[in-house]
Amino acid sequence: MEKVKVCIQRLPGNEDIPLPKYMTEQAAGMDIFAAVTEEEIILPGERKKIATGIAMALPEGYEAQIRPRSGLALKNGITLLNTPGTIDADYRGEIGLIVINHSEEPFVVKRGMRMAQMVVQKVFQVDWTEAPELKNTVRGDGGFGHT
Repeated sequence: MEKVKVCIQRLPGNEDIPLPKYMTEQAAGMDIFAAVTEEEIILPGERKKIATGIAMALPEGYEAQIRPRSGLALKNGITLLNTPGTIDADYRGEIGLIVINHSEEPFVVKRGMRMAQMVVQKVFQVDWTEAPELKNTVRGDGGFGHT
């Protein structure tokens, strides 16, 4: 598997928070961890921004996507809003997670808890070429539910 070097920084006071890590050899996503200073309770239907205690410098031409963890979603009804969240190569602030509780029970976020996944992807910027018409396909303009 191809690898890319990325500079990462633990923000002050978060030396105990693990860096993002792959939990299996062929995992596409790295688990990222909560850096809450004290337990955060997320009530049913409530959303909160959860700190991760890390910042990074992605190389130009890359993005990081922040995605929910399937186990939290299935077992606890916990997911992320703005999914996947995009971290651009020029962003240098702390990575934050917009967490929502879709269950009927309060959810407690504890320091060091695995809260989300991060996938680093190569990206391309588009150079638009305006055209008077587009090449036709079998599908054409068939949309939602067309196939």
